[in-house]
Amino acid sequence: MSASQTQIASPIRTVNDLYSRMGKELDAAREARTYKIEVPLDGKQGGVVTVAGRPVVMLAANNYLGLSNHPRVLEAAKKALDKWGYGLASVRFICGAQSIHRQLEEKIASFVGTEDAILHSSCFAANEAFFTATLSSDLGLKDYRDAIYSDQLNHASIIDGVRLARITVKTTDARTYEHNNVTQLKQWLEEDEAKGYRIKLIATDGVFSMEGDVAPLPELIALAKKHNAVLYVDDSHSTGVLGKTGRGTAEHFDVHGQVDVFSGTLGKALGGAAGGYIAGKKELVDFLRQKSRPYTFSNTLPPPIVAAALQAITMLEEDSSLVTQLHHNTEYFRREIVNLGYTILAGTHPIVPVMLGEAAIVQDMSRELLQEGVYVRGLWYPVVPKGHARLRVQISAAHTREDLDRALSIFGKVGKRLGVIK
Repeated sequence: MSASQTQIASPIRTVNDLYSRMGKELDAAREARTYKIEVPLDGKQGGVVTVAGRPVVMLAANNYLGLSNHPRVLEAAKKALDKWGYGLASVRFICGAQSIHRQLEEKIASFVGTEDAILHSSCFAANEAFFTATLSSDLGLKDYRDAIYSDQLNHASIIDGVRLARITVKTTDARTYEHNNVTQLKQWLEEDEAKGYRIKLIATDGVFSMEGDVAPLPELIALAKKHNAVLYVDDSHSTGVLGKTGRGTAEHFDVHGQVDVFSGTLGKALGGAAGGYIAGKKELVDFLRQKSRPYTFSNTLPPPIVAAALQAITMLEEDSSLVTQLHHNTEYFRREIVNLGYTILAGTHPIVPVMLGEAAIVQDMSRELLQEGVYVRGLWYPVVPKGHARLRVQISAAHTREDLDRALSIFGKVGKRLGVIK
């Protein structure tokens, strides 16, 4: 009997049956050791955190520059709380806009090299909003089709955004090209020239969150220009991280100001709290203010978060020493973890995937590392392909050399105990 026949023969008849089946699926995940466990911190985020009363080196946060609790960022948030309040209880176009929201949008646009920017509640919301909002209007045309070309390893929010666009806008075609395969993308764009697509969108992460590798931005820019396509780059793991001054993937490749559209987050290097954005041409941003449903129907960002993000970007504009420190820390850890005998994915980004293969090994390793004093989390199927389970180490400018050496020593101890390294 097939799986579909089994499902037909025993449907979910009651609400209790539904919950029972959910429980069985959760039990199966626990048995397979793929059940995700939350480990709460006792205090603030940082290079070293407290878990169950013990200090541990944090190697799992997106707090790349250590700004999530930097004194200047905290002070900006506290002052904003007093001056601007806790929340606006409104969406932007009703009564949820303050002058600091526009200041932040203008500062983001200037920092990433575009004309304007629009804030969203998260980058996930921004990515979901962009494709449907952009493709939902006929723009005065009839009998058209649009095309989206998306990298195979794009973030889930881009994947969901593309899916939503295809469901909502029936005239949208979507193709997924092999990871960073410019040759395949080029072939598809050439083949599709004769199809007369109205809008062509190339969508990619700037840095891929599971791999820590970088999109080939110069080649993508050239392809987009040649084929009159819009290049959309999610730079969430790049802004504040790549480039000499932290301006992201474009600065890393010396093509700053040449990307059509960026999305990004305030929840990683730029303060680590919440909020996302889309940055691009003024006409696009204004269009999204009218058409983006997550923007139109979600409360505006709280003033303390806005003020803290403003301060974070200001700090980067004034001084790039934190970016330099992050690069030094990353280079050191990448070199030394390999010297211990571990296999990592090559690169220069502070995302350092330590490859272990199987989910169960990753779970065991993560648990024992935490017991010894290192907080790092694992990734396994379906987040990454089967057989490619890994620990995703993330380095921060907040780490001292002593922090990193302590973490490396523990990696050596636990790896030998579990037989992962010799």
